[in-house]
Amino acid sequence: MQTKLLTTETNEAAALLRQGGLVAVPTETVYGLACNGLDAQAVERVYEVKGRPAVKPLSLMVPGKEAMALYCEEVPEAAYRLAERFWPGPLTIVLKARPVVPEIVRAGGETVGLRCPDHPLTLELLQKAQLPFAAPSANPSGEPSPKTAQEVERYFGGVIEAILDGGPCTLGTESTLFSLSEKPWRILRQGALTREELADALLDDLTIVGITGGSGSGKTTALRHLEERGALVIDCDALYHELLRTDTALLHELEEAFPGVVTEGVLDRKALGAIVFSDPEKLKKLNVVTHRHITEAVRERLRDFALSGGELAALDAIELVSSGLAERCAITVGVDAPRETRIRRIMARDGISREDAARRIDAQHDRAYFDAHCTAVLLNDGSEQAFLEKFDRLMEEKQLWKT
Repeated sequence: MQTKLLTTETNEAAALLRQGGLVAVPTETVYGLACNGLDAQAVERVYEVKGRPAVKPLSLMVPGKEAMALYCEEVPEAAYRLAERFWPGPLTIVLKARPVVPEIVRAGGETVGLRCPDHPLTLELLQKAQLPFAAPSANPSGEPSPKTAQEVERYFGGVIEAILDGGPCTLGTESTLFSLSEKPWRILRQGALTREELADALLDDLTIVGITGGSGSGKTTALRHLEERGALVIDCDALYHELLRTDTALLHELEEAFPGVVTEGVLDRKALGAIVFSDPEKLKKLNVVTHRHITEAVRERLRDFALSGGELAALDAIELVSSGLAERCAITVGVDAPRETRIRRIMARDGISREDAARRIDAQHDRAYFDAHCTAVLLNDGSEQAFLEKFDRLMEEKQLWKT
């Protein structure tokens, strides 16, 4: 067999593919060995030519996100958003396959990967062929993936029908494989697209609810309700105390800023308190350091949650506004309660005197602060059920409940 070397002849390449032929095609990552992905016999030739194990499924090259509905079912909205963000590009999205996708492509499984290559020649070829391409990298299994048409020719000259020469591939690294076929979503293969890029794209669509309020206000009721609805709840105060045990960079900064407060890697909280609570400027300095570390830790947890398929999260922070975390939230809810109610709750919860409970309340933000800085303030002055009904009405009004 003579392998044709094509450059701009996409009509000829499309005809060869429709006839069951194999055509190597360029992408932004590596060259792929393409065939009609709906032709089981053509796909079988790809496996034979590559020496690819039959248990390894193939992905389909497609011209755009519209192909998802043709070849996949139960497609989550996030798949379309990722396609809008990264296609054409080095991302293969794995979804549950429709029966139209041959079993040999799926290697007997239920899923198929879709990829839209960022190369003008191959995109043109996809449009002209009006077929999805089963197209693994154009190399014998175990050999380096080819980045030029000449490398493909050395591998498969005389074995395949044609090579579409689109010049050297720019990335040289295979696409990232990301499965959204079931939760938790997961990266199956790390490729040219990084975990951080994927996570940040999904994080942009994560609904985050900020909950704040003083001690004894009852904000835990709202947080528990969110958790029951599938939300990830991040307690920023608990996270701060965790960071004081585990974040060596934070401890180092605290020691630099306030010499003597860290001994053998352990923070002396009383010593730190004695320094900052009597000096507003030093307290401000402390907040600058701690807020930065807490914000980054929160972001990393939200990234992991979004990457796994999470859609709703809640941040519990007394200093939600001053820390800058409120800027990440779709809504910020201040929870307040009558002073006497708060005093009784704090006394019962923490086993402290009435005077100590009152002093704690007086040291915190008042209702006017939350009115000025939050999207809404809910008064928790009745039964738990009555408060949750208020909360549900607010979430429904803002269209934030995930169905």
